[in-house]
Amino acid sequence: MENNIQLKKATLADIPTIISIEQSVSGSKLYSPMLTEGEWLEALKRNTTYLIEKDGEIVGEISYEFKGPSHAYIDGLAMNPKFQGQGIARSAMQLVLEELKDMDRVDLVTHPLNEKAINLYKSFEFVIESQVENYFGDGEPRVVLAKEKNK
Repeated sequence: MENNIQLKKATLADIPTIISIEQSVSGSKLYSPMLTEGEWLEALKRNTTYLIEKDGEIVGEISYEFKGPSHAYIDGLAMNPKFQGQGIARSAMQLVLEELKDMDRVDLVTHPLNEKAINLYKSFEFVIESQVENYFGDGEPRVVLAKEKNK
């Protein structure tokens, strides 16, 4: 695969690494990071979370959760800023969407000002469905994007 990207399933032992990635993108209203071990202990129980590796180095993480038999929710995609803009998130998204190809619906949320993320998701045929104010309780809006199989 391009970029020498691999997805490695995260385990409880990876929580400090995941928190480090989340910290690297915190401090912006565009992304609502999960920064505590407790949040990640819960997340790893219900989500499929992958560490994104490039040439053997962990550069980001991506995760999703099944909301039903044919519905998945991508609930996280974070890249260390040093590795943004290199197509790595695109490659990781491609791999995850391949895993989810049998789903009738895949959705996610992002900040309406996060143009790079919105453009990435639109390039995979996600469409903006709605905007929700104070989505995560952080005072910031989020847009809901969805990709549905042609009916």
